Amino acid sequence: MISVTKLLFAKNYFGDSLRYTKTAREMKNGTAEGVGPVIVWNSTRTCNLKCRHCYMNSDSRRYTDELTTAEAKKFIADLADFKVPVLLFSGGEPLMRDDFFELAKYAAAKNIRPTLSTNGTLITREVAEKIKNIGVGYVGISLDGLREVNDKFRGVAGAYERALNGIKNCVAVGQRVGLRFTINRHNFNELDKIFDFIEAEKINRVCFYHLVYSGRGSAMVDEDLTPTESRAAMDKIISRTKDFERRGLEKEILTVDNHCDGVYIYLKALRDGDIETAAQIKKFIAMNGGNRSGIAFGEVDPAGYVHPDQFTQHHTFGNVRERKFGDIWTDTTNPIMAGLKNRKPLLNGRCAACKFLDNCNGNFRTRAEAKIGDFWAADPACYLTDEEILL
Repeated sequence: MISVTKLLFAKNYFGDSLRYTKTAREMKNGTAEGVGPVIVWNSTRTCNLKCRHCYMNSDSRRYTDELTTAEAKKFIADLADFKVPVLLFSGGEPLMRDDFFELAKYAAAKNIRPTLSTNGTLITREVAEKIKNIGVGYVGISLDGLREVNDKFRGVAGAYERALNGIKNCVAVGQRVGLRFTINRHNFNELDKIFDFIEAEKINRVCFYHLVYSGRGSAMVDEDLTPTESRAAMDKIISRTKDFERRGLEKEILTVDNHCDGVYIYLKALRDGDIETAAQIKKFIAMNGGNRSGIAFGEVDPAGYVHPDQFTQHHTFGNVRERKFGDIWTDTTNPIMAGLKNRKPLLNGRCAACKFLDNCNGNFRTRAEAKIGDFWAADPACYLTDEEILL
């Protein structure tokens, strides 16, 4: 995750304490001493939508192998013992779990910050108030464009209007809320509209996700942006972020799942002759350290299996029903887990030769494996030129 706002303006937001406090070399396995990884828990595969790019292949069926309430509480208690700072409840649609509020409240009581990733369609005013009252720190609502564009991706007519109502309900009760937008060739031209939308709806945070070829998203590998389009998208994001700042609007703008974004923002500042800002950006991307899947970020699926991240569920390290999460996370007998914790000697292709490897850490392994067939190959979504990375 790259905070564009942080890199450009050095402003502080909650998540910055997890990403921009120490350099990568001062971290232990990519996390600060005494702090565990941020965990995404895909708490259910059941969903009321059927998104084209869903990495979980979610649908409306109920599944019988998912963690029970008692098993989930034991899992959350184990996370607390391992000093996990944030637990992101995701899905499917996590609000379709009958015990979501009980489990989120339990996490908060264990000093884990519960956050929620949702399609927003089930957030009534009453639900929004309940989310806020139990201590959910942040609600991320997925939109992949406005109206017809979003509904086409979500697979259900009316999904946009229902998500918009969910956003409005969160804003109305003072619940911190933001958008999650996955960029691809079909919604690339919606970026300006999204910036206009968050201003009009008084939304203070947006995360622009790069497409990862996993689950149903595997079929979209040829629908990802070209390098030229990726650079144009970043230029737009940088420009609109600067515009918000000029006008005194407090908006946190982030990009996710492509760590060459930070390098691109740095190189653009250099090209623009803004040496002071470039130095600031370089400091922050060194602290961030690039992709931290299997290091400071992990995922647990609905059945309790532990993975490097939510897009890499084809590599499994153990099950929280059988072992404590901390024991699984620190066990490096699995070669993928061991490799992720020290991946630089294993990377090949452009990644191995890149002068910004310390700032990117090889980017996203799942994309490389999906498109090239080699887990340690160069990430095909890197849009930096050979000249920029000094091959």
